[in-house]
Amino acid sequence: MIQVDDLSIAFQGYPLFSEASFTIQDGERCGLVGSNGSGKSTLIRLLINKETPDSGTISMRKGYTIGTLDQHIRFTKPTLIEEAALGLRPEEQDSIYKAEKILFGLGFKEEDLDRSPSDFSGGFQLRLHLAKVLLFEPQCLLLDEPTNYLDILSIRWLTRFLQKWKGEFILISHDREFMDSVTTHTMGIHRQKVRKIKGGTVAFYEQILLQEEVQERTRQTLEKKRAHSEAFVERFKAKASKAAQAQSRIKMLERVPVLEKLKALHHLDFEFKEAPYPGKVMIDTRDVSFSYKPEEGSLIENLSISIEKGERIAIIGKNGYGKSTILKLLAGELTPLSGTNKTGENVRIGYFGQTNIDRLHPKHTITQEIAAANTTLNFTQVKNICGLMMFSDTKSEKLTSVLSGGERSRVLLGKILATPCNLLLLDEPTHHLDLESIEALIDALEEFEGAVVLVTHSELILKRLALDKIVICRQNFQETFLGSYEEFLEKSGWHDEVDAGKPKKKQMEQKDSKQLRAELINARSKALKSLEQQIGAKEKLITQYEVEQAKANEKMLECSQKGNGQEIQEISRAIAARQGALDKLYAELEETTNKRDERHADFTKQIEDCI
Repeated sequence: MIQVDDLSIAFQGYPLFSEASFTIQDGERCGLVGSNGSGKSTLIRLLINKETPDSGTISMRKGYTIGTLDQHIRFTKPTLIEEAALGLRPEEQDSIYKAEKILFGLGFKEEDLDRSPSDFSGGFQLRLHLAKVLLFEPQCLLLDEPTNYLDILSIRWLTRFLQKWKGEFILISHDREFMDSVTTHTMGIHRQKVRKIKGGTVAFYEQILLQEEVQERTRQTLEKKRAHSEAFVERFKAKASKAAQAQSRIKMLERVPVLEKLKALHHLDFEFKEAPYPGKVMIDTRDVSFSYKPEEGSLIENLSISIEKGERIAIIGKNGYGKSTILKLLAGELTPLSGTNKTGENVRIGYFGQTNIDRLHPKHTITQEIAAANTTLNFTQVKNICGLMMFSDTKSEKLTSVLSGGERSRVLLGKILATPCNLLLLDEPTHHLDLESIEALIDALEEFEGAVVLVTHSELILKRLALDKIVICRQNFQETFLGSYEEFLEKSGWHDEVDAGKPKKKQMEQKDSKQLRAELINARSKALKSLEQQIGAKEKLITQYEVEQAKANEKMLECSQKGNGQEIQEISRAIAARQGALDKLYAELEETTNKRDERHADFTKQIEDCI
């Protein structure tokens, strides 16, 4: 168990969070959310003594062990087994068999033990890193963006692993669907405060939104009350007949609390500017092949795909199978070894590439970098784009060389916004973005009327976008599926992409598995329908009661000005009774929501096991 009390930390006078108090109980699996720069990674570093707080304490029971799995994976040994053995405790350095046992359990084979760690894909490098952590036998895992640079199959494996984890963990992830599928609680850093609830990210942000709405209504009511009282005092303080009442109002004013108006928080809120395209076909690719090392065979083999106006196309597959390469071919950054790649005359491409983030001019400010993307924009227009990307006047003058990964991603999005386009080519655009920014990006993509070709490992985005086509990258060949991602999972799926060390399913087993999966999806829909209806009814009743409370508070204010004591008592009793009902409804809503989330997670796990 971890106990945190009154923890505060600031950098260069700017508070990340203050007076944070929370506990991580036995078996709790907690997702940690917050905007970029809010202090999530700093909190992780505080828990492992890599940062020192300005005040507050962190305590753990004696012998409690923590293992850390961060997004930066580095290896120092020449072979897999030697690297894994680094995770052994000092007193167990000779127990190499323990390292072998865990490696085999994570899908490695005996012939892999002498291979270099760098030879493995990102997914298996993550497993090696995880093996080192597990050899230490921690009771708690601290996971900082573990899905970065993992493909969908590796994320699915990690999901199943974490769902079976018996200890505690704290997880930072920009992938909301992944986080909600493995956690029991959500903790967030919001307005320099740390809050923790039972349930997923949706429940957390709904609670934050509701609390802030209630605070704003309360603040407005108190301000009206204070204004009326101040006006009364100002009007009658000089009159002898009203002096006693004026003094009474002055004393009442001293008791009225003052609530500060909540500052508006900046989030991405934008739309891509569309350039007109009079035709239908934007890019026509025919029998394109490409290889970085022709002597080793083609990475892209006879790829044919047509991109039409308004289409949504996803490119998916394991890491190393050519997803980013296809985007570079479509963008004209690479020349095919054979085949044709015809681009329409009026096509205007907005290209977000993984390597493009590192191509920002290091001596340019953010303002200069965005201005360079479109020299026809005036200073005000450039500044407006900076503002949309959450760079205020002072922040927009920072050099790109000192920006974080998330900030560089936002600059690149800003450069795309600066120039109207009708075809977006996006390679993992959600890397380094926080949850709120990802939601804004998805909204912008849904509203964009041009065509979108997207490489992503986020199944949330793949399910949200109404896909027309999917290019599935297999080893040394590609195939095209016509339809949505959920249709792909239903009709084809990932059953042929088995993990190393795991036997392939027989054809009949695959058929039975697919049928069972369909039955489970139907059962989940029926089981959750009643709970969703209960949640909707309670939310509707809460809204009704909140409106009634607001009206009652206004009525109370009117009665207090008239001095109607009996009516004040009646309204007070009604407000108290309604508040009691509200408190009960909130508790019931939380209980029902948790039950819904647990049932959903149970069904999702069973469905995942069928894949």
